[in-house]
Amino acid sequence: MNKKINKSVIINIIMAIVAYGIVMALIYGGFLGRQAMSIIIPCCINVMLAVSLCLLVGFLGELTLGHAGFMSIGAYAGALTTNALNLPPMVELLIGLLVGGIVAAVFSLIIGLPVLRLKGDYLAIVTLGFGEIIKSVINFLGFTGGAKGLSGIGTYSNYKNFTFVYIFVLLTILVISNLVRSRHGRAICAVRDNYIAAEAVGIKVSKFKTMAFVISGFFAGMAGVFYAHNVGILKPGNFDYNKSIEILVMVVLGGMGNIKGAIVAAVILTALPEVLRSAADFRMLLYAIVLIAMMLFNNSKFRTVMIEKRNLKKAMSIQKEGE
Repeated sequence: MNKKINKSVIINIIMAIVAYGIVMALIYGGFLGRQAMSIIIPCCINVMLAVSLCLLVGFLGELTLGHAGFMSIGAYAGALTTNALNLPPMVELLIGLLVGGIVAAVFSLIIGLPVLRLKGDYLAIVTLGFGEIIKSVINFLGFTGGAKGLSGIGTYSNYKNFTFVYIFVLLTILVISNLVRSRHGRAICAVRDNYIAAEAVGIKVSKFKTMAFVISGFFAGMAGVFYAHNVGILKPGNFDYNKSIEILVMVVLGGMGNIKGAIVAAVILTALPEVLRSAADFRMLLYAIVLIAMMLFNNSKFRTVMIEKRNLKKAMSIQKEGE
């Protein structure tokens, strides 16, 4: 078992290094145009958002549509912090990331305690409403810039600082992957598989639900800070329900509870609209075809896994009968 884990870790490290090397070679080798350069950081941001939401939707099994709300809280908190500081850019960005993540986590805790008592469609509707309320509040407040938007934000997280952003992307993936494999992660998955059985064996369901909600909100807030310092201006309309649904689509197409799939889906769905920009007349048609193809592929893969599990259970039952 340990050998398998070590082998998997080594493969993941190699893949991370290769991905970093390829992107750096493309950036500094002059192979990418300005348009392609502009989607590198958004890909990283969407990977953080998709992986953090995967913890809630894939592993906890709760459908939430307020992820853009936590992203917006982190974005505004981080941007307001860096605007108030007079320090070296990377130090400001680091402080902004911590502040944005913590503020988003606090709001996640405040919202999560009452909201996570709900399930299914009710939870989705309430979290969707929360996201819209946050957008309206930001639109009303004066220090956030209101409808005009918050401007004057330093563009610290551009492609020139890809290494810094990439480190935090890897940190997000590492923390959530290790959490899922830990004792707490097994408890979270147990809540997803059978809520009543998990509670019956002594798992504190509310505790683990809230934990997953707070951790997911923390990383969504950090992704929001990177977003703010990539675009340089924030407007409430950028964080509407469409953004939450876009992140949810990445998680679903990547495979529920599949972190690697969420990463691949986030990169593809971020880059695809820009890649298809040249085919303006057929862009949405091609985009829809790719989405359908990915969904069919994931369904066939899921079906294969379920068949293998069923066959394994049959084999185990036959073996027990023989004994």
